[in-house]
Amino acid sequence: MSNYVLSFNDTDKTKLPLVGGKGLNLGELAAIDGVHVPDGFCVTTDAYKKIAAQIPTLDAKIAELSLYKTEDIEQIRNTSKDIRQAIETVDIPADIVAAVQNQLKAIGEDTPFAIRSSATAEDLPTASFAGQHDSYLNIFGQKSILEHIRKCWASLFTDRAVIYRKQNGFEHKKVHLSVVVQKMIFPEAAGILFTADPISSNRKTVSIDAGFGLGEAMVSGTVNSDNYTVHDGIITDKKVSQKKLAVYALPQGGTQEENIEEARQNMQVLTDEQILGLERIGRNIEANFGSPQDIEWCLAKGKISIVQTRPITTPFPLPKRQCNKGRVYMSFGHQQMMTDALKPLGLSCLSYSGGGNESLMVSAGGRLFMDLSHDMAPPFWRSITVAAMGKVDPLIDSGLRKLAKRKTFMKSLARGKRFLSMGSGYFSWDLIRQFIKIYRANDANTVPALIKKNEAIIKSAEEKFATLSGEKLFTAADIELKELIKIIGSPQGMGSVWTGTFAMNWVNKKAKKWLGEDGAGDVLAQSVPNSIAGEMGLGLLDVSDVVRQYPAVMEYFKTAEPKGATAFFNDISSLDGGEAVSLAMHEYLAKHGVRCPGEIDITRPRWLEEPSMLAPLILSNIENFLPGAHAEIFAQGLKEAEEKQQDILNRLRATRGGKRKAGKMEKMIHRLRNFIGYREYPKYVMVWHYWIIKQALLREADKLVEVGIFRQKEDMFYLSFEELRETAHTKQFDYQTILERKEEYELHTKLTLPRLMTSEGEIISGEYKSGKAPDGALLGIAAASGTVEGRARVILRMEDANFAKGDILVTSFTDPSWTPAFVSINGLVAEVGGVMTHGSVVAREYGIPAVVGVENATKKIKDGQWIRINGTEGYVEILPD
Repeated sequence: MSNYVLSFNDTDKTKLPLVGGKGLNLGELAAIDGVHVPDGFCVTTDAYKKIAAQIPTLDAKIAELSLYKTEDIEQIRNTSKDIRQAIETVDIPADIVAAVQNQLKAIGEDTPFAIRSSATAEDLPTASFAGQHDSYLNIFGQKSILEHIRKCWASLFTDRAVIYRKQNGFEHKKVHLSVVVQKMIFPEAAGILFTADPISSNRKTVSIDAGFGLGEAMVSGTVNSDNYTVHDGIITDKKVSQKKLAVYALPQGGTQEENIEEARQNMQVLTDEQILGLERIGRNIEANFGSPQDIEWCLAKGKISIVQTRPITTPFPLPKRQCNKGRVYMSFGHQQMMTDALKPLGLSCLSYSGGGNESLMVSAGGRLFMDLSHDMAPPFWRSITVAAMGKVDPLIDSGLRKLAKRKTFMKSLARGKRFLSMGSGYFSWDLIRQFIKIYRANDANTVPALIKKNEAIIKSAEEKFATLSGEKLFTAADIELKELIKIIGSPQGMGSVWTGTFAMNWVNKKAKKWLGEDGAGDVLAQSVPNSIAGEMGLGLLDVSDVVRQYPAVMEYFKTAEPKGATAFFNDISSLDGGEAVSLAMHEYLAKHGVRCPGEIDITRPRWLEEPSMLAPLILSNIENFLPGAHAEIFAQGLKEAEEKQQDILNRLRATRGGKRKAGKMEKMIHRLRNFIGYREYPKYVMVWHYWIIKQALLREADKLVEVGIFRQKEDMFYLSFEELRETAHTKQFDYQTILERKEEYELHTKLTLPRLMTSEGEIISGEYKSGKAPDGALLGIAAASGTVEGRARVILRMEDANFAKGDILVTSFTDPSWTPAFVSINGLVAEVGGVMTHGSVVAREYGIPAVVGVENATKKIKDGQWIRINGTEGYVEILPD
């Protein structure tokens, strides 16, 4: 057979580069028992490459396209048009024509055909490209078929296809196009079948759209369709629409819209038997492809034919470790304020955070989930679990409450060891005893003593790991990671965190009840002692004061790129003031350099490794603050807190029973200020241990580079801890696996992490109550009281932070690495968070209003828009320009 055509029967998984995604899928479909696929063939990418070689200007025009950005619409439109015209007018070589002719004769020259594009980056598990290239129906005759093959080739360069490739990181030169030529079916009905619910992502729910006539008209939205839902082989819902129009194929070629007679307009398109039959076919196809599918089908003379299938790329992946029991998965990233994808080593190390319950931590889509199935199964523990986990985030709370009402699903849940059982993780009777003891003592020396103790533990770990290598290193690292949960979750440490949190809630509640005042605790929490978060942000102001004295260093900071600490400090060493700046930065990094964006992923580069990440924040500090701002800001916060305390106490004393109330309030305010600063310290201890272990593992990775197992030491990030341990021992690992995991990680970075998910793949969405929010406001959680207006700065990476006075930060989440940015902003809006998560705590400490948990805030709010945030009631308003 010619290299220029392949029949469906000659297509297999090795032929993707020749037939593209759609052609490959049709070949696989044709081989499945019980699935009927209309006959056809693919004009291969070799044919496309041959005609492309006949166009002298093509390479230059494609290179020109690569220079444009997605917003350069006019330039893309003009260049794409030139390319399409060149392809549509080129002569098709005789050997390609002959190959097509032979296939047409084999099927039947008088047969009408559907002509569809099939790109090499289309209908794949990682990108669908659905609708980006052109299709043509009911095409008769060799001349017309060849003409439409050429049109399909040209559709590789429609405006929408070019922009889609740019948005998804595909190079124009590396994507080629095959053309599917398939025998036309003249259906009475046609439609689409999703083997996973397109709204909820439930893998056990099939959704079927069905309409009269051709399915393409329904896909384009020009005609109405019925929708049927089938769950586990049972029809659970039918929506029969009024269908006034249908599109049918004409005998002479082409298609035509026709009015549906009134008697049929409200008829069910498919019988129940046909619906269930179609569901079985869909499950058969899904099982063959190994993932949820988007399937195009048609019904002619009582027979169902499948004309196309593609993977559904939108559902969030399920954990690989599943069973036949129901499961409830809660995002660990939303609890930890980091919803980005993690690399395999990061996932592996973070899974130790299960605190003895590692078996209840599962991974999917590059994220960790807490398996709450055992906690949700018993009715008694279910209510406790909802109450405890709901405190993380109101949308998780709402979602769990919604799920708890599903009695059938609750009965299906697995039973076993619970997350929230005493003696696992942080939870123990000793913790409760320590909390009571610390709460009663209210000793201002408790937190400084804890900090001193942790500093000694960190120093000891540094000394130990500095000399370890080989198996001794991995054994020590395994023990250290397992012990880490006990270190950061010690009863004394967590008892102090609980005391500060309880005091904050008590003060806010009583100030509201007794004085009608909202958010009193937010003011009282400013400039508290022993706050690692406060030191981190204000400490960078001191570095900024050094940098501002040296214009040459400031100029360098404006263009500084990540290239490692050694290169960074070498670059500034030759500049005027470079030595002074290096000294100031090294002093800052010695304490805070183990932080970074997404720091719960051990693989992320730390500020110690990439100090250039701090350059934008230092420049913002210089622009927005006068020298000496550190002391001024701290003093101002302390003054406001002291004045607020005195004001509250004076007002309470003037009320009925005021002396008693004021006495209680004063003690609780002391507890708040003594302990709330420790809230962020356990994570600081955690990332210090991560830093120590990471440096030791990197030394082992260097050895693997020397013997040729790794190409670079960072390759170790794509192995689990145990895989790295085994590789260091055997000096063997398939490098192709690392390449595949790098591609998989890039795919994971594009996924949106759900808060809650079931073992059926269903995403459980919670809901906010509108409360006092005005119409049209974006709802969230009242995290730090106050109202402020300002320019929205939508920033997804801390390295891109560049603030002017009065700006409001809008971002997906803020982990501790964002703390230095809080000095420069007037307010915070985050998509993820709760009242006691990082961004909320730091916002209160710096006295700025904050609303967190605002779903899709970074998409709904545009950079530069004027917004008003109400951190007292928990909503955001987008204001007129």
